[in-house]
Amino acid sequence: MLTKDGIPSVEDLSAVTPPTKRLNQGPVAVIECFQEIPCNPCADACPSGAITMPGNISARPIFDENKCNGCGICVTRCPGLAIFVVDFSYAANEAMLKIPYEFCPLPESGEEVQVLDRAGKTAGVARVIRVQQQANKTTVLWLAVPKDIALDVRNIRRKMGAMS
Repeated sequence: MLTKDGIPSVEDLSAVTPPTKRLNQGPVAVIECFQEIPCNPCADACPSGAITMPGNISARPIFDENKCNGCGICVTRCPGLAIFVVDFSYAANEAMLKIPYEFCPLPESGEEVQVLDRAGKTAGVARVIRVQQQANKTTVLWLAVPKDIALDVRNIRRKMGAMS
């Protein structure tokens, strides 16, 4: 339960996860913003107008998954690291994720990493596709992950031999 342990429930997640049909059409953001706090950088950053605020800056953002092209700009702007992009059309057995990452050292493209769920438990293994860095913005990792865990993955753990 979110208020007790910080981990969203199945009901919380189903309320913010785009429908399966949309997930299979190409990259789309998933906004796991569950608290009403004064914040709107994602809405200000979205070039397609897929994220809007309902008039109250403390309200949760409104997301129109049909306007989203999965560009990931919102991922780099969210101070709460609450947004990621998922693309189930990436490959037959893999989905591509774009997740925020704020640890050092950064992994490298091609590196194999352990992927972690919302509780920090190992969910499987993924391959780093790209490390997207921009000045003064959150780094975004592009990961190829098995489709069956794609909606569970929220972070990575580098393998001991890969760390500098």
